[in-house]
Amino acid sequence: MFNFLKKLFKDFYIFSAAYSNNSFPDPLTKDEEDLCVEKAKFGDKEARSKLIEHNLRLVAHIVKKYDNKNEDTDDLISIGTIGLIKGVDSYSKKKNTRLTTYAARCIENAMFTSKNFLTELMTYLKELVHNYNFLIR
Repeated sequence: MFNFLKKLFKDFYIFSAAYSNNSFPDPLTKDEEDLCVEKAKFGDKEARSKLIEHNLRLVAHIVKKYDNKNEDTDDLISIGTIGLIKGVDSYSKKKNTRLTTYAARCIENAMFTSKNFLTELMTYLKELVHNYNFLIR
């Protein structure tokens, strides 16, 4: 568990630095992507990191696409980055799509899932406060 969190924060740190500087690495070519996917499948950590780093631009693009003024952009970036990492880790060529197509869905799913969860949590907390206020009167 600790190693997972350590890797997650390392990947997020890399993304944060790139996002704040607006200097993302260029996307990988199809051949480079295929090679990294194969290496990552067999446990090559450098290939996995390369896939994550070179797809950070995709996270930023999706965040900008769905960013509302009510949402905190940093939260969406964090959630999107987690979605990207999950996408890279669960991708398989058997899906007959490119990694970027699959990862984009994973990023969007992570963002929508967390948004729905937070909305439900806020509604629940408001109900608790309302019930508490009613009971103490």
